[in-house]
Amino acid sequence: MSDLKKENSYNYGGKSFKGYLLPSNPLIVALTAIFMALIYIITAFFAIPIPATGGYINLGDMLVMFTALLFGPIVGGLAGGFGSMLADILSPYYIYAPATLLIKGIEGFLIGLISNPRDNNSRVSSRDLMAVIIGGIIIPLGYFLYEAFVLSLGVAVALVEVPGNFFQFGFAAISSILLITATRKNLITNFPQVFNKVFILQF
Repeated sequence: MSDLKKENSYNYGGKSFKGYLLPSNPLIVALTAIFMALIYIITAFFAIPIPATGGYINLGDMLVMFTALLFGPIVGGLAGGFGSMLADILSPYYIYAPATLLIKGIEGFLIGLISNPRDNNSRVSSRDLMAVIIGGIIIPLGYFLYEAFVLSLGVAVALVEVPGNFFQFGFAAISSILLITATRKNLITNFPQVFNKVFILQF
């Protein structure tokens, strides 16, 4: 039996969602915390302010998408939502924190769910492309709705940030696909003892 098959025979006995284990073992908690911190760092320190709306565009979505494509919806959603929100809370853009938690959390969750890495150790697949498009479109749509109707900035002002958010979405989608193409297959194949404590491997 190969090392991969041997490791695949182990399944952590925690609760799961569609084969993705909930944060009930130390490894998932640690991975979520690590990627939450990385998302915070890249979001907070690679930001371009948008004065008209009081918001900013950033590179954090690249790592939100990468995390979801690698680990699935649970780690992707939690790390994406809370890591990105933390960057807002600890910045002048704290007014965006509630929206960011929801938008980036849903983004990470949907990308991980659609990509379904527990059944996909290929370098890249059509599911990955569909995932970053569907999950990523939430970025410009979600912030537009939040600025226009929750912050009551109006449609005209909210539209100012839409091109920047589409650029952020497009850059994140392309770069995360390139990163996952270069890393995922090797990581899952070489470290099944890690991934089978995050999700139940199917290959």
